[in-house]
Amino acid sequence: MHNQPAESAGPGAEQEYKTFTKQSSSLPFGEKLSYGSIGGPTYLTAQTLIQQVAYALSDKVFAYSAESFDLDVAIKSWQEQGEKNAFGYQTGVSSLETRTGAGAIALGYLFSKDFDLSKRHIPQSIVASSSTLNYLRPALDQLALLYSVANPVTAHIAAVDYSATSNAGLVTDYVSSLTLAEDLGLGLVCSPSVFETQHMALFATLLSSVIPTIHTYDGISVGRETARLVDTLDQSRLHNSYQAVLKAVSEVDKKHSDNAGRLVRLLQAFNDEFGEDYRLFDYYGHEEPESVLVVFGTVEASLTAQVANALSKDGDKVGVINVRVYRPFVEEAFLEVLPKSAQRIAVLGQVKDEAAVSDVAEYSRLYSDVLAAAQFAFDRNVQVTDIKYSREQVWTPGSILDVFRQISEKKTDEESRSVDILNTADVKQYTFWDLDESSAATAPAVVGKLLSSDSSKNVFVREGHDNLACGGVTRVDIRNADYTIEAPYPVEQADVAAIGDLSIIGAFDVLNSVKADGSVILQLPGVKDEDLEKKLSPAFRKTLVEKNISLFILDPTQSETVVEEATLTTCLCQLGFLKVARPDLLSSHISKLAAINGTEQICEKIVQQLETALREVKVPTSEEDFEPIRLPTDINVNSFAPFVREEVEPPTLLKDWKIAAKGLAFKEAYGAQTVLRPELGVKTSVVTVKEKRRLTPENYDRNIFHIEFDLGNTGVTYAIGEALGIHAENDKTEVEEFIKWYGLNPDEIVEVPSREDPDVLVNRTVYQSLIQNVDIFGRPGKKFYEDLGNFASDEQEKLALQTLCTGDGASEFKRRAEVDTITYADLLLEFSSAHPSFHDIVRIVAPMKRREYSIASSQHVTPNSVSLCIVTVNWVDPKGRDRFGQATRYLNGLKVGSHVTVSVKPSVMKLPPKTTAPIIMAGLGTGLAPFRAFVQERAYQKQRGEEIGEVLLYMGSRHQREEYLYGEEWEAYQDAGIITLLGRAFSRDQPQKIYIQDRMRQSLSDIRRAYLQKEGSFYLCGPTWPVPDVTEVLQEAIEVEHKAQNPEAKKINSRREIETLKDEGRYVLEVY
Repeated sequence: MHNQPAESAGPGAEQEYKTFTKQSSSLPFGEKLSYGSIGGPTYLTAQTLIQQVAYALSDKVFAYSAESFDLDVAIKSWQEQGEKNAFGYQTGVSSLETRTGAGAIALGYLFSKDFDLSKRHIPQSIVASSSTLNYLRPALDQLALLYSVANPVTAHIAAVDYSATSNAGLVTDYVSSLTLAEDLGLGLVCSPSVFETQHMALFATLLSSVIPTIHTYDGISVGRETARLVDTLDQSRLHNSYQAVLKAVSEVDKKHSDNAGRLVRLLQAFNDEFGEDYRLFDYYGHEEPESVLVVFGTVEASLTAQVANALSKDGDKVGVINVRVYRPFVEEAFLEVLPKSAQRIAVLGQVKDEAAVSDVAEYSRLYSDVLAAAQFAFDRNVQVTDIKYSREQVWTPGSILDVFRQISEKKTDEESRSVDILNTADVKQYTFWDLDESSAATAPAVVGKLLSSDSSKNVFVREGHDNLACGGVTRVDIRNADYTIEAPYPVEQADVAAIGDLSIIGAFDVLNSVKADGSVILQLPGVKDEDLEKKLSPAFRKTLVEKNISLFILDPTQSETVVEEATLTTCLCQLGFLKVARPDLLSSHISKLAAINGTEQICEKIVQQLETALREVKVPTSEEDFEPIRLPTDINVNSFAPFVREEVEPPTLLKDWKIAAKGLAFKEAYGAQTVLRPELGVKTSVVTVKEKRRLTPENYDRNIFHIEFDLGNTGVTYAIGEALGIHAENDKTEVEEFIKWYGLNPDEIVEVPSREDPDVLVNRTVYQSLIQNVDIFGRPGKKFYEDLGNFASDEQEKLALQTLCTGDGASEFKRRAEVDTITYADLLLEFSSAHPSFHDIVRIVAPMKRREYSIASSQHVTPNSVSLCIVTVNWVDPKGRDRFGQATRYLNGLKVGSHVTVSVKPSVMKLPPKTTAPIIMAGLGTGLAPFRAFVQERAYQKQRGEEIGEVLLYMGSRHQREEYLYGEEWEAYQDAGIITLLGRAFSRDQPQKIYIQDRMRQSLSDIRRAYLQKEGSFYLCGPTWPVPDVTEVLQEAIEVEHKAQNPEAKKINSRREIETLKDEGRYVLEVY
């Protein structure tokens, strides 16, 4: 930004333009922070405080931070500036990668022969996220065994991880810390709020003098929220308090005190030092509660405490116990705070994912400890339940209220009841929505910093990024209060919401978080009032009217200053927001704003231009009927930084054999490893074909075959219902033909990065790559047509390829993909002027993927083998060419003794935890595979003398003579009393077609008994088409059973009951 002329200051006068620069969302207001400024009343983030404690009280800090997490951004800056720690020298900072063996360097440093033994008493710190703990586990395990001769070690763990299996993106992960602490005997301390973070980081460091300790905290919101802390400890006070507490407990003979006893004494000394009343377990709520909730976690502790206090004021007999220190788990301290009036104890326990939530056989870690502690504490029966939630769960006051409603006998009155933990009359709340690439993206941070200049107020700023919506969306919430508040959740009742782009209101229900009678500022460049009705959706306009929300349009084209210099849009947004939300600051705080971002002259000029650039409008409501679209009310926080739009192509290089030879000869120097299929992101093993037999006649048009693999000494294990991943290979003859006509050297070496991990480079010959890596005979998407067009030298071919990527070519593209089933190789042959080199082919052609098939055997019955049931996928294209499914063709071509690379994948198809629970199975064609494993397992259980429940098997295919798959086995199991009902539906063996749902309907009474009366589980595996019909039969069973049990009752909502059964894991589909 060039210097702006300061016209009012006289001729030739200039004033330097102050540009606000954000470094990281983990820093207060995103700005750099000097080490010496931490102390007393100041604005900080929890992550900054944790880094300060680690830097001040450590000999060395080992940091494992993902690039955008910035868990170590402050300590690296302080080290570069030469800041000294509390022990008088510069703290060592090692920023390391999260990978296998991650803790080896830290462990090696601690036990190095060269280690300075005079520093053995000085703590060492680890700064990481919970995603790192699995990689640190081996090192921490060794450390725990050798701890008596090691330095104190504290791991400050941000409870955040990526989730590839859900839409959440980033998830709050306490499970990893809970599991590691329990398994390895580590200490585990949790910060319940940003205001206690520094104290808890210090306490965890002190506890590390007893056992290696993990200090965990919310890593998504609370850990990165900028907040005002009144009495922050500077380095000197930190060190003095650290020494004072250690001295107070050093007088105790360690030999006569276990870890739990030393923990209690340590906390007492800590409280004495700071004049606090911290407890291992904190209780909040009613004095004589009947229902008590036990929680662990930052947001969980803060919200449940506030909601419990609010409910108890209304007379609800509920309370909550926050577990501040999970390990060592001091049962006496827990029972001391547990009210004697408690009749019900519920544990709000985190588990890994939704599958674990649904699995009745899995319990949360916290539940096991609470159950053990409470079991013998009462002379009466006290119910202890486990309310599991997954890492994806985002807690709000409303969702916490639902939990209390669930555990309270009173059910907290009516369903519509809400709870207010913030006095909205005293707390002003603002929300900013904008695109990452907006020139005004820093405006919210500037506003937050401006508001923080009022020392009588408390400002809280939190930021999140959704890089998968609208090309990258940022949401920033600001709360401004007269007093300290705890609100670890998104703003739900904004006084003012600022929206930086029209596309955002098309992707999110922004008005949902704006309170009635609030205001919305929408940036719409160049839009006239008469065009607003076309620009704004009917639903948006209707909500504006219903909630009486004032709409302001901010138009940058109406500001001459912004038109001349587009980068000044951020100043316009800041001043426009202040005019709507805080008009009192427009005149009194211009100089303060200019000191943060801008100049006084520019700000004053833009304020004058706001008369035309900012206008309030009345939007007419829509009289037309419209179908409301349910939009998400908040972003999915999947990043801590804006979306990076620069795409760097992976280094795919052709090399000669000498390069590969050097890597094999000098593995350590070249970082080479001998690994089975290193490019794959899953554990693989090589198994051998033991048996392969066709299940359908040779002259039948469908080739269905049974294939069994010998596991040998691979160590492969699999559970009932899991799938076997086949890492297939392309047909050798077709690969050789492609190499020949494309003019490739099959023996040339190609080094390619793995698509699942770009850091893993794989050396292969061209031939090997086409056999195992490159899906050259797969079906291309539009992106390949687009990429191939860039290589075409013939203009007509280039135009044809480009047209296929547009709307005009949509029907032709669909025909090519679905009718002609064109492959990558076909396109390279068709468009001969587009002849990319092989390293470009590797780059633009999709990699081969494993194909997964349900396992058709129980390892209890066949411990050294695994079976599959496969149907060969084949067809003839319009040109008369035989086409095949890549994986089934590969499997069909295998001979006994052939080697195959496989991996095991978990599945939702699991047997009920109780052997006596009935199972009802419906399988079509090869969908019978997992049920063969189910029946084998039930037979095994019965052979062991266990009581088993009913087994109902419904199977469907076209003809009994040709497709009665495993028919003799089913009948043998029926004769043996394993299968109690065998419903066979062969659709084409009689004039009237009979399907699987017809056989189910004929035995509806059996389904009612097994499924509903005996609480069995239903499973369907096969194609998707019968799902509605089969589900309809189950709904009939539910309705008939309900009427039989309750003749006078109203008709039951059977669809809702199916959803309930699905949530309970008793209605399971695996369809394709």
